[in-house]
Amino acid sequence: MPDADAILIAGPTASGKSERAMALARTHDGMVINADSMQVYAELRVLSARPGVDEEAAVPHRLYGHVSAATRYSVGRWLTDVTAVLAEARARRHVPIFVGGTGLYFKALTEGLVSIPPIPPEVRARVLAEAEAVAAPSLHARLATLDPETAAGLRPSDRARILRALEVHAATGRPLAEWQRGAGAPPLVDAGRASRIVLDPPRAWLHQRIAARADRMVHDGAIGEARALAALGLSAEMPAMKAIGVRQFLDHDLGKLTLDEALAAVKTETRRYAKRQATWFRHQMADWPRQDPSEDGPPRNP
Repeated sequence: MPDADAILIAGPTASGKSERAMALARTHDGMVINADSMQVYAELRVLSARPGVDEEAAVPHRLYGHVSAATRYSVGRWLTDVTAVLAEARARRHVPIFVGGTGLYFKALTEGLVSIPPIPPEVRARVLAEAEAVAAPSLHARLATLDPETAAGLRPSDRARILRALEVHAATGRPLAEWQRGAGAPPLVDAGRASRIVLDPPRAWLHQRIAARADRMVHDGAIGEARALAALGLSAEMPAMKAIGVRQFLDHDLGKLTLDEALAAVKTETRRYAKRQATWFRHQMADWPRQDPSEDGPPRNP
């Protein structure tokens, strides 16, 4: 790892990525760079399991909590922010250590990103307004008539990505799949010169950590954090409002769920999310070495 241009640590939620990044940063004079789409939001420290204040002060951390929940953050915006952070890391001779669970960020980092024109705010607002009372499967069916190739690769329940494809079509008149076949921004990190790893823990071990972390979140103020987020009056379609725990803890705060029921729902949804992450890593990052974080040992080849 000391000879690598960068260290990339991916893995499902609660798999111990942040602890590993901290240890490597101390050993290799590293700068920890966030690659998780929820940990960018300032209002979601507890609910996104962001590193604590003491951890962020112990070694350099970047792109954690640096945007408002009112921002519709994107992988393109992340790459722009990463460009500046990489320049800083190299100027200070820090090893950049990317860590997170958003596979698309790692894919864009190492493979580049398709250049899609910015979506005008009025077009985005119109698409959101038209979709507000429409169920995700119905939106998926609508997308299938406009962009069957993109629709075929999306789950009918994946509302956020369906809306993204619809707004691209509405703004440009071209399917998202057509844009994705074109040339785009080059990769920022050479995968061949980076040390890459996907943490791949046993299911039972991961589920225990998910449960323990959810319980700890309540103690750390997750309910108050969800309440403060709701007080901002943001649209339910904003990415930050979809963070796991926001809806469940708000329902508890409103008396719709007991605390035990809210916690059970958070743990269930987190387990499902971890499963989707693992599936994504398996299919989209198949050539990355795997390592079981529940035991010591070298990475294994995929």
